[in-house]
Amino acid sequence: MSGVLIKGGLVHYETLGRGKPILFLHGWLGSWRYWVPVMDELSADFRTYALDLWGFGDSDKTCERYDVHAYMELLLAFMDELGIWRAPLVGHTLGAAIAVQTALQHPDRVPRVMAVGLPLTPETIHRKLRATAPNEVLARCFWGRQRPYPEVEMGLAKTAPQAIARTVQAVAQLDVRAILEEIDAPVLVVYGGKDTVIDPAQADELEDRLDGARAIVLPESSHFPMLDETARFTRLLRDFMDIETPAELRELSIKQEWRRRTR
Repeated sequence: MSGVLIKGGLVHYETLGRGKPILFLHGWLGSWRYWVPVMDELSADFRTYALDLWGFGDSDKTCERYDVHAYMELLLAFMDELGIWRAPLVGHTLGAAIAVQTALQHPDRVPRVMAVGLPLTPETIHRKLRATAPNEVLARCFWGRQRPYPEVEMGLAKTAPQAIARTVQAVAQLDVRAILEEIDAPVLVVYGGKDTVIDPAQADELEDRLDGARAIVLPESSHFPMLDETARFTRLLRDFMDIETPAELRELSIKQEWRRRTR
C-alpha cells in the first residue's frame, strides 16, 4: 500500500509496470481496485497509476472535499508529488469529469483523455442516482440485473457517507459540452452499450457535434466496461495512446483495432 499526504489528507494509490505514465481515476462507486485488470495488461509497456480520491477507498475521509475542482487540485498535487509532469488520464464517470476539466485548465499536463461513461448533461445520469440518499441505496443503481463485481462492491464499505450523492451532484453541475468543445487534446469517450446508469445514446451527439472528441460504444458492456470487456477495452486504450492526428482519432473504431490486434 502506497500513499502521499496532500493538503493534510492521505491519498492512497497503487502502481504497476514500467514505461511512460498513465493515470487512472475511478468513478462514483468503488476505488482504484477495478482498474487492476487493465493496469496489469498495460504493465509491460506503461507505468500505470491508480489512486483513491478523497472520500473513497483508503484515502482521507475527514474533510468533505467532493467538488470537481478540489479533485482536480488533488490530481495535480498527486502528479507533482510523484514527479509526473505530463500524463494521459483515463477516468470513469466522476474520474472522467475530473480528467476533462484538468485537460481544459491545464493542457500542458494532459496530452490526451479517455473518458469512460462521461455524462454530458444531468439528464443522462440515472434519475435515482441524482437523488440525495445513503451510499447503500444509491449503489443499487449501478447493478441493475448485473452481478456486482467484487472489485467494485468491496469499495462500498470504504466510501464516506454521502460521497456518492455529493460527487454525482458535483458532476451534474458541470457544463461538459462546453468543456469538450474547448479542449485541444485528443479525447476518446467510451460508453457501455448496456449501461443503465449513464445513457450510451450520448455517443451519437458527440459524434455529430464535436470534431475534437471521438465517441465509441462497447456494445456488450454495462457500467464497468473495463471489467465487462477488459481485453477489448485495453486494446482500444492502447490504440488511443498511438493516436497522433485528428484524422487518426476520427478513424479509430472497435473493428479496426480488433483486426489489427488479432492478425
